[in-house]
Amino acid sequence: MKTAHTKFYRDKINGKWMGVCAGIADYTGLDVLWIRLAFVVLTVCGVGFMPVIYFALGFLSQPKPGGLYVDADEQKFWQGVRQSPARTAREVRAQFRDIDRRLAEVEAFYVSSNPRLAAEIEQLR
Repeated sequence: MKTAHTKFYRDKINGKWMGVCAGIADYTGLDVLWIRLAFVVLTVCGVGFMPVIYFALGFLSQPKPGGLYVDADEQKFWQGVRQSPARTAREVRAQFRDIDRRLAEVEAFYVSSNPRLAAEIEQLR
């Protein structure tokens, strides 16, 4: 697994100022509006270290690479990996079991005695 997909990046493209809130939203899978709203509410309510944390994350974190995700499905997959790797592994295993089951059904259909298929093969000879 690439560590590039599981790291925190600030998202300057979708961000308003330094891209920290957009990076947190991308990392967690939450909407960026809720992250920004939470930051403003915590700052106004007297949590004075929030701007310090924002600037620290803005200066210490790397910008998000341009081609990190191919599409929205891949982005959702990696957000799921970051949130719960065990659940994501179970989901992937379940998808492979489903694919294996469907492939076995297809094999059973074509390998079993199918008179129509046999007649078509004989007609081609």
